[in-house]
Amino acid sequence: MDNYVLVRPEHLNHYGYLFGGMMLKWIDEIAWLAASLDFPGYSLVTVTMDKVIFKHRVENGSILKFITLPEKIGRTSVSYNVTVEADAPGSSEVVEVFSTNVKFVAIDKGGKPVLLPQHSELRSGKLP
Repeated sequence: MDNYVLVRPEHLNHYGYLFGGMMLKWIDEIAWLAASLDFPGYSLVTVTMDKVIFKHRVENGSILKFITLPEKIGRTSVSYNVTVEADAPGSSEVVEVFSTNVKFVAIDKGGKPVLLPQHSELRSGKLP
């Protein structure tokens, strides 16, 4: 599942580049959207985000592409690989700026894990 975000001035840090916390927020939200499409009706919460490594700085006006693909469905959890590419203004080069894995767990109203259905097809993309 692909999503796009335009980096605007309010997303920048005091050095004039994308604030890392904003990137993490977007990744969590976009991965959650994919999980919610794949498991409608389930309450899903983030439990882990693997390896936070910013590979390149991101300029104002860049278009970010978030590529979100399901990686694994467990009994009560699901994980997604998220890769972020940046297309800087005035550049024809697309650069990978970030990648991570986000894991969600399905919970009931009391916060206890619940079983997820084992799908053969997901709305967000492929899974073997």
